[in-house]
Amino acid sequence: MSEASGKLRLGALVALVVGSMIGGGIFSLPQNMAASADVGAVLIGWAITAVGMLTLAFVFQTLANRKPDLDGGVYAYAKAGFGDYMGFSSAWGYWISAWLGNVGYFVLLFSTLGYFFPIFGEGNTPAAVIGASVLLWAVHFLVLRGIKEAAFINLVTTVAKVVPLALFVLIALFAFKLDIFTADIWGTMNPDLGSVMNQVRNMMLVTVWVFIGIEGASIFSARAEKRSDVGKATVIGFITVLLFLVLVNVLSLGIMTQPELAKLQNPSMAAVLEHVVGHWGAVLISVGLIISLLGALLSWVLLCAEIMFAAAKDHTMPEFLRRENANHVPANALWLTNAMVQIFLIITLFSASTYLSLIYLATSMILVPYLWSAAYAVLLAWRSETYEQALAERKKDLIIGGIALLYAIWLLYAGGVKYLLLSALLYAPGAILFAKAKREVGQPVFTHVEKLIFAAVVVGALVAAYGLYDGFLTL
Repeated sequence: MSEASGKLRLGALVALVVGSMIGGGIFSLPQNMAASADVGAVLIGWAITAVGMLTLAFVFQTLANRKPDLDGGVYAYAKAGFGDYMGFSSAWGYWISAWLGNVGYFVLLFSTLGYFFPIFGEGNTPAAVIGASVLLWAVHFLVLRGIKEAAFINLVTTVAKVVPLALFVLIALFAFKLDIFTADIWGTMNPDLGSVMNQVRNMMLVTVWVFIGIEGASIFSARAEKRSDVGKATVIGFITVLLFLVLVNVLSLGIMTQPELAKLQNPSMAAVLEHVVGHWGAVLISVGLIISLLGALLSWVLLCAEIMFAAAKDHTMPEFLRRENANHVPANALWLTNAMVQIFLIITLFSASTYLSLIYLATSMILVPYLWSAAYAVLLAWRSETYEQALAERKKDLIIGGIALLYAIWLLYAGGVKYLLLSALLYAPGAILFAKAKREVGQPVFTHVEKLIFAAVVVGALVAAYGLYDGFLTL
């Protein structure tokens, strides 16, 4: 992509951010949130998320502007700040999160089609897996034709999916009833929800899931026409998506009660609109979701291949992942990614992997890359690196980076031990690729500190493996 015409403009970058954030999550939000929290906790949770995610958006914007030489976003920041193994782990965790999310999207897509064609059931029947596999390889061959072409299709689907969301918000505003909204603000009538603090903690992984993709523009920084557009696209995309998410979630709680919402089948937004306007509402949202998921799948397939390619370009991933085809698409990274999606689609046939369990795991895998990005922003400001002439900005960025770092640590706590252990199980095998990349350039695999970190990951992985075998951990 040497020529300027092959570069991505601001509109395409914003669409990548919005397109990768608005996937399936928003369409299932009313039920996903009501399953663990009532009105009061939902509002507190969104306030924490808005502040935390906005500081993360600013972190990505600041790093894109202050370190224009670092391409590949979350991966490059972890490597620059904390060494090769942390960089590798960020790329590996991000990559796994992205393709696991795609498996979740396929399950949700065919679960939605199950509304019209019962043969697809909840999205994990044999017919659904065959359909998902055909679609997976269709997207694969589309992306092989070129990143710019795929980014244009993503722009079209992003516009198409925002329309039903805007309609939902408009109709819900008129249907909203304050007495339903305020009936049981703290969820005291439903003891299963637990304390307000528990409710807030339990809804946190869902809020992170709907924001994954916020770093989409920074992953494609090398392909941006103007470097400054990367940060702009991140913040514009974030604010747009935040408004939609909060409105969809909060307005639903004024249309149906928390226990009613918690019982809905996903995509629950369809059932909420059906409750207001009848059957055509469910059809409208289902069609919107199908378009949305197709667009999100495209965004995430692009992101998966790009992160592996960026890491292979500077020898953190093995050489074979650097190879591009004639259309400048990292073909080997794409084949590896979609082979993993295919394997996990087949696994959904034999395990009870639902959309929610897949997205919780995908979310926990991305928390580590977010944590290192925030930590790197703090490190730059702390050392005054790139801030020689900007002391006032340094203070501001230190505070913003500090809040983002605290938020990332809080998310690890909110995710709980189960997902931390399952993450370790997925992180550990990555060391094989890391060792291969290091051998290719004739360097020792680990530094002394990295050996200790890797040992901790292996211990976590062994505990998780035993937990799955013994049954005290489940997927």
